[in-house]
Amino acid sequence: MRDLDEVFRQLETSAFRRRFGLKGRELEYLRREGLPKVMEHAAQFINQRLAPAYPANDGKQTPFRNHPAFVAQHATATCCRGCLEKWHHIPRGTELTGEQKAPVLAALERCLRFQSAQGGREEGPDPEG
Repeated sequence: MRDLDEVFRQLETSAFRRRFGLKGRELEYLRREGLPKVMEHAAQFINQRLAPAYPANDGKQTPFRNHPAFVAQHATATCCRGCLEKWHHIPRGTELTGEQKAPVLAALERCLRFQSAQGGREEGPDPEG
């Protein structure tokens, strides 16, 4: 697993990852429901869609919108096992442990906190890294 500061610095160099920002319905949902509730959902999504060794539809299991956690997953490259392996150095083929889930959730929370504080934005997870 890589250090999150390092991952976020690298994410900022990706035009694809930078384009995922909260706006509209997703930003309103985060504000209305609050970060703790959105993080509960994020943990459920990680457990159901990412934690299995071979998730169903891996690479396509995370929608691009309709929940703040989904947007944050794409912004932080925690959307599929391939991205986890490439960006976070968490290998495919084994079920995620609690130790491996923790930085995934930390990345999502960091992204959501930043975007909430910024009032949403068109690009990026966190330019400060």
